[in-house]
Amino acid sequence: MSDSPESKIATADALTLLLHNQHALAAAIEEITKLLSENGAGSVADNAAAALGTLDTNAQGITDAIMRIRL
Repeated sequence: MSDSPESKIATADALTLLLHNQHALAAAIEEITKLLSENGAGSVADNAAAALGTLDTNAQGITDAIMRIRL
């Protein structure tokens, strides 16, 4: 991978789009988790909540990578 400024910008921009997608997926899963929990599917809701935790952890890693690339 090239270290050119254009390459870094393109990489950071692509990661930013992926991060936005990740946030959108997390919001959707959160809504589904709420619906499942309210309708007695507690174990499924718990699994969905665990997936949200993974999305949160990975979102932070992606954010950190974007910040390092943009420096």
